[in-house]
Amino acid sequence: MKKRYLEDLIVGDVKTSGSMIVDKAHMIDFAKQYDPQYFHVDEAAAKQSRFGDVIASGQYTMMLWRKLDNQIAHDIAWICGVAWDDVRWPVDVRGGDELRARAWCIDKRISAKDPTRGVTRFQYQLLNQDDEVVFTAVSTNLIETRPE
Repeated sequence: MKKRYLEDLIVGDVKTSGSMIVDKAHMIDFAKQYDPQYFHVDEAAAKQSRFGDVIASGQYTMMLWRKLDNQIAHDIAWICGVAWDDVRWPVDVRGGDELRARAWCIDKRISAKDPTRGVTRFQYQLLNQDDEVVFTAVSTNLIETRPE
């Protein structure tokens, strides 16, 4: 697999993943283990909530984003992520939703501390079948520069 290094990233170039359908049973099982609030795990109680049904936890939504974003960014020469900013869940995710990820580099530069790595900022979004943004974040990452 050919890697994309800092020099290969184009600021503003938008990439979009394929789509996936949210499995309601899996979503609820995840919440039972990691975020057991009633509106994530109890269908009857959730119907009485302001959401009207069970919704995905934020952590589950991020997990789905990560899986889809890997389709976009699996070939980038990542070193690691160092920060997330402006993390938002503006629209609920529900079982049966069809999601896809979108990402673009919003800034890149050579590291002042180490010229063998770059510092990038990416805008990430997860969108549903109605093109509504259901998750968004800005991530600061370290990426390898092209070896000499």
